Amino acid sequence: MANIKSAKKRVLVIKTKTERNKAIKSKVKTYVKKVDAAIESGDKAAAKAALLAATSEIDKAAKKGVYHKNTASRKVSRMSLAVNKMA
Repeated sequence: MANIKSAKKRVLVIKTKTERNKAIKSKVKTYVKKVDAAIESGDKAAAKAALLAATSEIDKAAKKGVYHKNTASRKVSRMSLAVNKMA
């Protein structure tokens, strides 16, 4: 543990932000899994609904700085492509 007061504070702040980022990333992964599951089952309506929800969560994560904007864009693009390829 650090000795300087400001360094101690940074350790605590980083811990808090790390937990927040983990929670947000986990939430995004859950929404992405829902899209994948809908694609696997072949239900286009459910896939589109799940895609809309997942896109929203990914955009929120990018806005908060958890994901880089290009990473978020790539994730959304790949999911959209997969949903649009469904018969």
